[in-house]
Amino acid sequence: MVLVAVFGVALLIAVLLSGLAARTVLSTSLLFLVGGALVSDGFLGLIHITADSGIVAVTADLALFAVLFTDGMHVSFPKLRANWKNPARALGLGMPLAFVGMALVTHYVVGLDWTTSFLVGAVLAPTDPVFASAIVGRKEVPAKLRQLLNVESGINDGLALPIVLILIAAAGPTAGHAEASLAKIGLELGLGLALGILLPLFVTSLVRFRLLGAEPKLQPLLPLAIGIILYGLCHLTHANPYLAAFSAGAVLTAASPEAKAAFEPLGEALAELAKFAALLVFGALLTPQLFGELSLGGYVAVVLAIVLIRPASLLISLIGTRFDRREKLVAAWFGPKGFASVVYGLLVLQSGIPHGQEAYTLIAVCIAASIIAHSSTDVPIARLFHVEDLTGIPADNDAAEVHHSTEAGHARA
Repeated sequence: MVLVAVFGVALLIAVLLSGLAARTVLSTSLLFLVGGALVSDGFLGLIHITADSGIVAVTADLALFAVLFTDGMHVSFPKLRANWKNPARALGLGMPLAFVGMALVTHYVVGLDWTTSFLVGAVLAPTDPVFASAIVGRKEVPAKLRQLLNVESGINDGLALPIVLILIAAAGPTAGHAEASLAKIGLELGLGLALGILLPLFVTSLVRFRLLGAEPKLQPLLPLAIGIILYGLCHLTHANPYLAAFSAGAVLTAASPEAKAAFEPLGEALAELAKFAALLVFGALLTPQLFGELSLGGYVAVVLAIVLIRPASLLISLIGTRFDRREKLVAAWFGPKGFASVVYGLLVLQSGIPHGQEAYTLIAVCIAASIIAHSSTDVPIARLFHVEDLTGIPADNDAAEVHHSTEAGHARA
């Protein structure tokens, strides 16, 4: 119950400081991260959490499911068809370059084997501008820049997941049976995709029956019911819940825009709560011992990941586009190591692969450094686009179609 009380206190402080956070370098995400670290064994010792604690796996699992479900609901297929070129460059060229670049740095600078190095690259490739929301949530920032970052971050989590799972299987203690493991992973991913597509289509078809339908006050609970059923089905059938969540959100939005609109405020709030809870737990794992375990080469790799690999990979992918120099630089800088990386990093740690602990240490330090660097620089950089009042400015309609999690009134993560 101490952890519950700590979460409540952190949530209260985050809400009370959210207005200030929207105007300054203060970050509510950093607050939960630091709060978790302060109450852990490394400092005050109020809670005792280790990587194999049940609460770590459960919190991470639920949080990523919730985040990917709401991420999927922000994918607009019509918008993607109309404005697909820039996000396609970021996803099709920028993300693979970042993946390979991080793998090379991990292998040659940190000294991990190639399989584990590519695993680290896959975990750190996804981005999440929820940690830089003054950029993606303000109408004064050019719409095409916000759209690029929103679509990129909304889709790359799902793209990285199969690669992470395959590399964990290849690097694991049963690597000699990698073919069987990969076949199992393929089955789980396929089943997850099928459930994520069929369940929302089935439920939305039920709503069209004349005798069925939800009254207005209960309409937001329809997508929530889909999510709960889907989560349970995935764990009962061993289908991959993350791919199922993302695909279900996207299909539900396409099949029933009114359901998406009704659920959006509730869904965003639930996703924020899940995200904050996972960050608090993740922060509790960031002990002084963990930072002490990372080698000098590891710290060099962290710096390179933030200031070189992501910026260079995206700048290369944007060559020839209509972004001006300032927009390219801002897009290149804002590639925070996302929430998905937190969960994927925990998957690596709990997988039992030979170099899992070393890989997780590098991943965890990189995520923590990224949260600090990106969530504390979004407001000053947003002001370069003449953002005068960062509180209560709603996103325009273009950005709302692919908005990631920073609607007006949300605390800046």
